[in-house]
Amino acid sequence: MVDIKRDPAILKKKRMRQSALAVAGVIAIIMVTIGVSKLKPAAPEVERSTVWIDTVKRGPMTRAVRGAGRLVPEDIRWITATTSGRVERIVIRPGAQVQVGTVIAVLSNPQLQQQVLQSRLAAESAKADLRNQRATLQSQLMQQEAGVVRVRSDHDTAKSQLEARTELAKQGLLSSLELKQYQSNEMQLRNQLSVEEKRLAIARENLEAQLSPNIARVNQLTAEYQLRSRELGDLSIKSTMSGQLQALPIEVGQNVGATFDPAAQGGTVGVDVTLEGELPAGARPDLSVDGTITLEHLPDVIQVGAPAAGSENSTITLFKLDGNGEAHRVQVRLGRRSVSLVEVIEGLQPGDQVILSDMSQYDANDRVRINN
Repeated sequence: MVDIKRDPAILKKKRMRQSALAVAGVIAIIMVTIGVSKLKPAAPEVERSTVWIDTVKRGPMTRAVRGAGRLVPEDIRWITATTSGRVERIVIRPGAQVQVGTVIAVLSNPQLQQQVLQSRLAAESAKADLRNQRATLQSQLMQQEAGVVRVRSDHDTAKSQLEARTELAKQGLLSSLELKQYQSNEMQLRNQLSVEEKRLAIARENLEAQLSPNIARVNQLTAEYQLRSRELGDLSIKSTMSGQLQALPIEVGQNVGATFDPAAQGGTVGVDVTLEGELPAGARPDLSVDGTITLEHLPDVIQVGAPAAGSENSTITLFKLDGNGEAHRVQVRLGRRSVSLVEVIEGLQPGDQVILSDMSQYDANDRVRINN
């Protein structure tokens, strides 16, 4: 058997072809890996019939709220205690006729009585301090005024002496040295008088300023004493209208807390609504009713149906349809809310379609696919 020597050029071409195929294979593997890494995970599917989809619109919007309540007689008024206390005496009982100011019950509150006494003493003490300070300052002011009068008198005397000595000097009866002494004395007293007059003016201007802290303290303590006194007077529960006392839900010895009628509690506002015209059939006191109250009319706002989640003036996320069978999560800032509509401040434009149903189960997804 005879070996045939191959052409070196053929071997070189073969090696180059093998290297090229190997490089192409590596590049193909890299490209496939990159492509797979860029693939988005499959979006979860949502049936259109199971969600509420609405279209964003622009136009007028009536803002209203819905509330539940009960029917009550129009002229019933509750008389509330403004100060807490223990019921000492019940003056009248249900069924009695009352007028404005009629005492219904009397409460007692030893702690409040002590507070009234303490606040009165504090106010009187502050007034005494103010009187003492005012007297002290006025005495100092009078002393300064007396000092000014004394220096003015001395200056007037020195001025008269100077005038007399000047005439003697003109007649040659007084030396120039002695005249200069009189001139110096008059000038010194004149300057001293100017200084004392300025000090007196400043003292007069600062008198009220020095009294201001004590005056403010007197006003504060007096107001507190008046408040406590009113609270003490309110221990007598009085009628605020004329009529018949219907009920009295207190007994002697019972502790009664101060009550109030809040404007809002827990985000709920209480309102009174009067029904006009003839009452509906079956209407009776204490009947539970639901109603819708119109708050305002907004002439031109971007609006959409009220979503399942999201309160008034808040920022939420909704799924917005892209027209290609998918819905993507977007951030939306809401404004004023009505019963079934909400104002859109940012994040959506008229014509956009969004899912308003509860989508909390898809919190981990930024997009969903909508199946018709």
